[in-house]
Amino acid sequence: MNDLKQIISLRLGDSDRTAVQAIASRLFVRESDVYRFAINYMLNRFSCLFDDTCTGSDLLMAMLEIRTEINHTLGLKRHQLEKIINGNNLHPDKYVAMSDIELLLMPQHLLKQRLMKLDEISRPPSDPESWLKAYLMEKYSLFEIEEKN
Repeated sequence: MNDLKQIISLRLGDSDRTAVQAIASRLFVRESDVYRFAINYMLNRFSCLFDDTCTGSDLLMAMLEIRTEINHTLGLKRHQLEKIINGNNLHPDKYVAMSDIELLLMPQHLLKQRLMKLDEISRPPSDPESWLKAYLMEKYSLFEIEEKN
């Protein structure tokens, strides 16, 4: 196995760099250790994104977890996200509808309005994020997936 390390460059805003410095200082480690930790954490947490067998509805919970970042940091559009989720999907039962993919990209105020139209429950949860998670879990039968985590 090749353990050769690579030097990378990345751009951070002053507030992000200051936050990393503060975390490193508080943990008594180097800044580079915090960066490595963050990258390793993300790679482990979202390993489903580089697993070709994880497609369609298998990816919904991971995408739901990074819903805000999909919009603000990554700037993904609905067709890009649809391709990520359904692009290599060979199982029709795992197909995620475009209308549900769009829910992942909506700001909270619009999300709540859309869920009111889609999910006809008598007392909707006050938190749109919890509501979206419950809606997707029920629609795509993700209960067994959630229990494994």
